[in-house]
Amino acid sequence: MKLYNTLSQQLETLKPNDPPSVTIYTCGPTVYDYPHIGNWFTFIRYDLLVRTIKGAGLEPKWVMNITDVGHLTSDADEGEDKLEKGARREGKTAWDIAKYYGDYFTDGLKRLNFFMPWQLPKATEHIAEQINMVKQLEAKGYTYQLDDGIYYDTAKFPNYKNFARLDLDEQQAGLRVATNPNKHNPSDFALWKFSPKDKTRDMEWDSPWGKGFPGWHIECSAMCLKYLGETVDIHCGGIDHIPIHHTNEIAQSQAVTGKPLANLWMHTNHILIDDQKISKSLGNSLTLEQIEERGISLPAFRLYVIESHYRSQSKFSWEGLKAAQNRLLRYKNFAVKRFQVEPEDAKDIPAPDILKPMEEDLNTPLALASIEEYINQIESTPANIASIKAAIQIIDDILGLDLNSTKDISDDQKRLISERMQARTDHDWQKSDELRDILAQQNIGLNDLKDYSAWYYLS
Repeated sequence: MKLYNTLSQQLETLKPNDPPSVTIYTCGPTVYDYPHIGNWFTFIRYDLLVRTIKGAGLEPKWVMNITDVGHLTSDADEGEDKLEKGARREGKTAWDIAKYYGDYFTDGLKRLNFFMPWQLPKATEHIAEQINMVKQLEAKGYTYQLDDGIYYDTAKFPNYKNFARLDLDEQQAGLRVATNPNKHNPSDFALWKFSPKDKTRDMEWDSPWGKGFPGWHIECSAMCLKYLGETVDIHCGGIDHIPIHHTNEIAQSQAVTGKPLANLWMHTNHILIDDQKISKSLGNSLTLEQIEERGISLPAFRLYVIESHYRSQSKFSWEGLKAAQNRLLRYKNFAVKRFQVEPEDAKDIPAPDILKPMEEDLNTPLALASIEEYINQIESTPANIASIKAAIQIIDDILGLDLNSTKDISDDQKRLISERMQARTDHDWQKSDELRDILAQQNIGLNDLKDYSAWYYLS
């Protein structure tokens, strides 16, 4: 299996540390609001990676964190904690916000038919591990204290700029330079933030340095180390994480362990709406519910994500989503063939080999092309039911489209089809047309073949 490694900027063969186990850490959501579809694009692509690894005969050990504290509104460690901001917006506590949107996220994983992660650890449930890691960094001389928190001194980590190929000398205010003038270096980042002296936060903990809360970056390092060890096989995230979040993760993790944080780094590209990145701050974000309000099913949305490669910059459109819905209908009508009468001349047609393109850097467009080719083949050549069932299972296992959930029609609908077939035999065309129209009202179409009528869904 070959994957593009951001670290080396080339395709590399996956070589697990302890095969057949493959350890995977993926950056999860900050649960202060509803995830938008750009977030879900990224999460679905994580799921495709895990499914492909499992399909290749390996054993994925997947951890995805839930950030429920410490993610400030500015990458420069300034501004309000996003959970506190969400609490102020809705007139609730930060704990209420974290619970509600955290539960919404895990429910969304199920609604989108995810292969569920082995662990979904929350930052608030791992404060001790984060404090311990900061203490280790302090003991090794990587930290210093300012009036608002404990900071990581990036000058102490000579390779800091290498991962993202940063030019630290040209960092400008408003990008990576914080407004705190006392930071030793513009790229230094907070490991532990102190609570304001004039108010009590909803989320704050005692620490060796004073009451406060962890910085955003330290949670991933601490939880990755706890669940997956010092060096994971694969670490994933969006490309916007490269210059800040993942660079900081590498700096603090490697400073503690002396080992690489990950052997292979994978990053998904942005999704654009009207040539702009999807962002809550830009007001162009869409939720799963808004997708459904347009009459688009969540399996169709999942297929829409699969249609583009994870490293491509995809452009969202309602027309594209509608086309994906129509494509999914074709797949579902292929799936209903397993409920039909098997033709006497049925042949054993090999299932589409979608694993092969998926093992080549998750080439989802090529995987879908192989499915289209297979469906075209069985539409022109009668296939036995067993081979169709095998194909459906492979598609569901690797792509998670859940075609096996496509339902058979009811006994009453089967009776109507039988009555219509008899009407055709009796040349009672009026009754035949009436029964066809009744079935159409129930979303059932008919394809009259030599010995029977095959049914399919109209929408």
